Parts: sequence; structure tokens; C-alpha cells
Amino acid sequence: MDNNFNLDLELLSKELSLLIDLLKMEEEKGITYISKTELNEIDWDIFLDLVCHHRVYSLISSKFKSLDEGVIPLQVIKSLRNLHKENTLRMLHLTGEMEQISKLFLENNIPILLLKGPVIAADLYGDISLRTSRDLDILIPIDNLKKADQLLLKYGFEREEETGLMNEWKYREHHFAYFHPQKNIILEIHWRMQRLPSKEPRFKELWERKRISKLTTYPVYYLGEEDLFLYLISHGARHGWFRLRWLLDIDKSMRKMSNFTKVKLLLESYNNLHIVGQALILASQLLNTPIQEEMKVLINNNRSEKLAQKSLYFINCVESLDTIMSTKYYKRYLFSLKSNQQKIIFMLIFFYPSKADAKTLMLPGLFHFLYFPLRPFLWAWRKTIKPS
Repeated sequence: MDNNFNLDLELLSKELSLLIDLLKMEEEKGITYISKTELNEIDWDIFLDLVCHHRVYSLISSKFKSLDEGVIPLQVIKSLRNLHKENTLRMLHLTGEMEQISKLFLENNIPILLLKGPVIAADLYGDISLRTSRDLDILIPIDNLKKADQLLLKYGFEREEETGLMNEWKYREHHFAYFHPQKNIILEIHWRMQRLPSKEPRFKELWERKRISKLTTYPVYYLGEEDLFLYLISHGARHGWFRLRWLLDIDKSMRKMSNFTKVKLLLESYNNLHIVGQALILASQLLNTPIQEEMKVLINNNRSEKLAQKSLYFINCVESLDTIMSTKYYKRYLFSLKSNQQKIIFMLIFFYPSKADAKTLMLPGLFHFLYFPLRPFLWAWRKTIKPS
């Protein structure tokens, strides 16, 4: 592990520190280095809340099997064991739906790539029950969105949001969410892996590097090794790494990566080396993730280290993602991830009209073009009005 960083780990609570120690237990060969006095000081209710918040209950439950009896309170073990069983059933259910959605799309000539879900659990962890997934995330070409929408509505899904004003979704969003009330499945259809102005490979490139899952009989395709690594890092950084599960994905990816030179060349094309450095610093410091020589140049970066330190605040939070994303600290952090060019594009996108503008001032369709000059004033007006 690299120790040339000055991350302030004092921010982490003792319960979170224990959770991190357990997650890297395989590398540390047990938790004998944790004194019984320290374990006696743990608030186990807080610990359980953290395990659930970070979505790592399946992994922690599996690690408890190798510990001596009496080290962890029995009630904690039982609670996590039940969560592990529930997640196993959930992942099996998602696997079946993943296969059906892939079949539906491919038979209707819509190429589809799985971004997350059971295929990622099987690829990185070797066991679909060891990683949690709340929904299915798929990527398709933007030209197929309308056709996919019609297929899903016919299949029983309901779209969860409006498309917005003047096609703003093309610039402000990167996916639509659908919900199947009978099957209790949430499906996110992506036409980009991340929002603009992030730079990423085109769908055609991703399709050429795709892999096929061994989980199902009908073909299910997902991202190539390097593309998956890029996606997981971009996704985790955008959310401030506030769930340890995302850092564990990076740890697993790094330990099984076969071609670091290839992935480094790919990353250099998309102006995000600083967030790769952030992810590697966090993974190496918190999970003892080994950093290969080809990748070490990415972590010797002051910007990456500063971003890693900022992320510790989110990792230590227990609030929901929506609450965190509404804070000024998070918005400043998100802005700091962007390159100078991306910041300029981001500011330009800001001036594009939104559905919030239409709610503030309703204009007939013929006069929608007026939202462009009115946008700054409507935005300022919303900021001055306090909620009743």
C-alpha cells in the first residue's frame, strides 16, 4: 500500500473504521489486530446502520463466518445474515429480469449493454449475492430511445419522469427511469454513462469491446474490462464515493485487471485522470488496494489527493444521497471534478431552459424561445422566493 498521502482518517467514526477493517479483512488475515477494548466501545446499532447505508451487508455477513464465536454480537450476525439472504433472492430476481429485458431489446434490434446489476457482481465478486443492486441500468444508443420507450410501456413499465422542456433531457440528464409495479423492478435506460459535459466513448466503441455474461442462457452483454473500470470510477466520483460499495468495486477491478497500460491509454483520452487518481488513493488508503506501477503516476497528483480528502466527508455521512446532493458542499465538490473546458460547457448548459422555468412562468409553445433570454431572471426569481 502507498503511504505517501496525508488523508485525515481521524474524520472516520470508530464504527466506520471497524467496518473498513472488516472489508479488507482478507488482506489483513483476520481482525486480531483490533483489541477487545475497541470492540467493546462499538455501538452495534450504529455499525448495522453503516453496513446497510454502504450496501455491504452481504460481504460483511460472509466475512463473519471466518471469525471466532463471540467476537461479534449474535444479533448483529443474525441481522446481516437475513439481509444477505434477502439480497440473494433479489439478485436472482434481477438476473431473470435482466435476461428478459435483453431478449426484448435484442429481438427488436436494439443493442443493449448492462452497466450494473448481477453481471457486475458476478464479474467482480464471483458471486451475485456478494454485491447489492437496487435496479437494472442499461445503455442503448440515443437513436433507439423512442422505440425502447414504446417496448417498455407495452411490457408493463411506467416512466417515472417527464421529458422536460425543449428536449432539455439531452443536455441535463443521461437516463430515464422506469418502474414495473407488478414485478417491483426499477429500470434505468441510459443513452450516456454520465451526464454532460463529461467525455466518454461512443456507444459503437463500447459495443465493439463488449463482453458476454455467463449468468444466463440468452445473451446478455456488458461493458469491456477497461470501459467498466472507467464507468465505475466516473459514477463513484460523481456521487462523492459516499458508499463504500463503490470503492470495493474499484478494489476488485484493480485486483483482476489484466492490462493496465491499455486502461491508462483509454483514460487519457477522456480528461479524467484526476478522478482516477482520487479513486486509487481512496482505495489504497482505505482498502489496501495494490496500485500497479503503470497506474502510480495517477496518484502522484495534488488535485487527486485533495479530491480524495473531500470524499472522506461523504463517506463518513449517513444521510441519503438526495440530502447530500442538495448541499452546497456537494455542489462545489461536483464542480471541482470538472476540467476547465467542462466547466465552460457546464455554464453554457446552465443557460438552457428547464422545466422549472416553465413552472415558474408558463408560456405558449409558440413563445418557448423566450425562455432562453428569460432563464437567468427566472432562476434568480426562484432563488429569492422562500418556501411557505
